[in-house]
Amino acid sequence: MKVILLTDIQNLGSEGEVISVKNGYGRNWLIPQGLARMATPGTVRAFEEQMRQQARRRAQERNNAEEIKNQLENAVVKIEAKVGEENRIFGTITPQQVALGLAVQGFKIDRRIVTMNEDIKVLGEYTATIKLHAEVQAQLSVHVVPADSLA
Repeated sequence: MKVILLTDIQNLGSEGEVISVKNGYGRNWLIPQGLARMATPGTVRAFEEQMRQQARRRAQERNNAEEIKNQLENAVVKIEAKVGEENRIFGTITPQQVALGLAVQGFKIDRRIVTMNEDIKVLGEYTATIKLHAEVQAQLSVHVVPADSLA
């Protein structure tokens, strides 16, 4: 029996391959578990078309991520923080604060994709990494400045 693998299966093959398996293994395990589909000429053509569309979609997402990366690397986020002795800030600067700073500038970035390269506990300039896509990461400049006292 010939089947199309829908996922990578160790010792059998990788996603998209058309392989021959024993009838019982295909009908009783691979197909019911959603790991494979019967390989008829129609299903092979449909699966190939589906894979082409996914590849196009992934390429478009990567291009969009590259455009956002170029914009982010030119941006600077200024974060105001209360300062104590020796320019040490109270607490640390978090990815959420960086995401809010980007939101003010018009970027919709989720705080979960922002990574601080180091703990920010002192005033100064730092770098944050933003993972936009599996293959695209942007480096963002973060400036921590003292907050104006209202007293």
